[in-house]
Amino acid sequence: MGGVHPAGAGAQPRNPGTVDHLKAEQVAKQLLRVPSTIEGNLQAWEYLRGLETVFVEAERRERNLRLVDYADVHRNTFHVTDEFTFTNGVHTIRADVVFLVNGIPIIILETKAATKLEGIAEGLDQVRRYHRETPELLAILQVFGLTHLVQYYYGATWNLSAKNLFNWKEESAGKDFETLVKTFVARERALRVLRDFILFTRKNEDLRRVILRPHQMRAVERALVRCADPHRQRGLVWRTQGSCKTYTMISIAKRLIEEPIFQNPTVLMLVDRNELETQLFGNLAATLGIGQVTVAQSKLHLRQLLAQGTRGLIVTMIHKFDDIPANINTRRNIFVLVDEAHRTTGGDLGNYLMGVLPHATYLGFTGTPIDRTAYGKGTFKVFGTDDPQDYLDKYSITESIEDGTTVPLYYGLAPNELRVDRATLEREFLDLVEAEGVSDIEDLDRVLEAVTLKNMLKNREQVRRVAQYVAHHFTETVEPKVTRRSSWA
Repeated sequence: MGGVHPAGAGAQPRNPGTVDHLKAEQVAKQLLRVPSTIEGNLQAWEYLRGLETVFVEAERRERNLRLVDYADVHRNTFHVTDEFTFTNGVHTIRADVVFLVNGIPIIILETKAATKLEGIAEGLDQVRRYHRETPELLAILQVFGLTHLVQYYYGATWNLSAKNLFNWKEESAGKDFETLVKTFVARERALRVLRDFILFTRKNEDLRRVILRPHQMRAVERALVRCADPHRQRGLVWRTQGSCKTYTMISIAKRLIEEPIFQNPTVLMLVDRNELETQLFGNLAATLGIGQVTVAQSKLHLRQLLAQGTRGLIVTMIHKFDDIPANINTRRNIFVLVDEAHRTTGGDLGNYLMGVLPHATYLGFTGTPIDRTAYGKGTFKVFGTDDPQDYLDKYSITESIEDGTTVPLYYGLAPNELRVDRATLEREFLDLVEAEGVSDIEDLDRVLEAVTLKNMLKNREQVRRVAQYVAHHFTETVEPKVTRRSSWA
């Protein structure tokens, strides 16, 4: 069978005074015997992340066990194999390529010939078969990759849905396929993926694995660079809707807390609605490896946490900053991650936030930035001042469509008779404005929306005409194309 030897041939010692050759053999056996399930895969990941411990008799205490040196890539031994063979006595597999760190297999790669029309799909089916037939090996492996022609896709082991298969893109790689693949399996990148970009979550006792998408990895790396910059304290991470910015924020928070350069910081995750606080805290509580998470229960509790200089991760809502005194904490190693930043920091609450933590670094995350620079309230104005293009990182709708994350939206012109009668809209709008005495621009927008909605949804004849047009357009335009595409397949 393909060997798994955690010591790694030629590897430098990573646990001096903690692990001798006898303990090394014991650790190797423990790693090989993790359950052949996703739970075992979690245990293997904890070994690789240095979260497992070993008992040192001479000191009579547990000490963390380090199988991989993330601080110095050169203190690790890397191997790559061709036709990696593994058997469990019942089934034998022969993987195309396997990458090992210190003797531990971490990435499995299936390469499909150009003659295979559905190479990526066939490669994914093969990885699924490996999970079924040799789960003992897959319990240790963390990442899988698939190549076909000039494509490179990757995913997390034990998460085999096609929708969680991601197209690897690297800005520096251009169109050179060899360089593209090498950027993903490069030693530094492989260790970063292992340490920073894999998350385990639990929901209703169901354990799941997540690996970050390319744009999420990019945003995490840029955010950490910004947080380490003493001269810049703002950054806007602009995301199209549905791009999983929550996992990006969680990954950034983890790295800020774990990285020694940030000197045991305070990290605030900030939202502006009860349901968002509940959702975000649920994600954090379910994400393994985060450590202790503190939720600010009230305005007073938040003030106490900040005044005491509480370290680690704090989750709060923007309204708890209302009327808070300025300069409660002037430390620099405070980092504020603002979800839904286009609305969270608007108005007086945003001013209170910036005033209470004057030297903090603020990173805003939004899918719909607002540009109200004339009033000083715009998302770009608040978070984009330290970047020439007004944002630290952007993942656009165009990129999302190219990656298959978002389905393209096509527009067509409808006949004029389907429009709501303009005279009716104006009459009802003016009547409501006069009746309610509205003059504020936001209230006027609300009235206009209500009038339009009423005439679109409560006018039975209007609804009938629109439904008839949509049905006719589908049968005459869309359905023939779908039928034709099905016959080609």
